[in-house]
Amino acid sequence: MDFTTQQQQPQTPPKNWLVESILVTLFCCMPFGIAGIVFAAQVNSKMNNGDYQGAVEASANAAKWTKIGFWVGIGVLVIYLAFIFLFGGMAILSGVRNNTN
Repeated sequence: MDFTTQQQQPQTPPKNWLVESILVTLFCCMPFGIAGIVFAAQVNSKMNNGDYQGAVEASANAAKWTKIGFWVGIGVLVIYLAFIFLFGGMAILSGVRNNTN
């Protein structure tokens, strides 16, 4: 019998998105950032247990929630700034009109 040894090539671990998830949690949108942190924390532990497919899925979920949190945070910021400029401008114009009468 011929026994051949198969050497597994080391698989590179997928990106874990932990830093990005923490930044999104702090600066953009806390609920989605926390979901990103939960999935990001699973990437390394699954990779260490030999579950490469599970690590890839956790990385994809971490990326998804981190990106959703980032864009929701940006959207809320844009709406907030538009609201401030719109109503702030109206208040300034209202004050100018009242002072001219």
